Amino acid sequence: MGFRLIGYVVMPEHVHLLMSEPRKGTPSTVLQKLKLRVSLRMRKQREVGNAERVQLPTDDEGVVPRAFWQARFYDFNVNTIRKRKEKLDYMHANPVVRGLVEHPRDWPWSSWSFYMQEEVGLIPIDFEA
Repeated sequence: MGFRLIGYVVMPEHVHLLMSEPRKGTPSTVLQKLKLRVSLRMRKQREVGNAERVQLPTDDEGVVPRAFWQARFYDFNVNTIRKRKEKLDYMHANPVVRGLVEHPRDWPWSSWSFYMQEEVGLIPIDFEA
């Protein structure tokens, strides 16, 4: 797909990505492929009896919904260093705001550690100043 990943936060039912324009396609096609790959892999792991490790979200009746990710997506052009920092701060704070952790450092599925502790996280960042 050929894009640079600047930042990310993976949440239980959605993902925040700060990325460059892809060389081929659009941000929509990148997200479509990403969501499809992840949802298929997670559902497959659940089917083979990994329920302890893979907890898919359920609805009020305890049924796993047909859709794994939220359907909608919002894009926003980031043209300044100040706006990039604002978006990264917002993304990294999302698990705290949702009450999933007390501090962004406690949420391993984000690029927070790359920016604040200069550590490689679960996914490498393609940052260039």
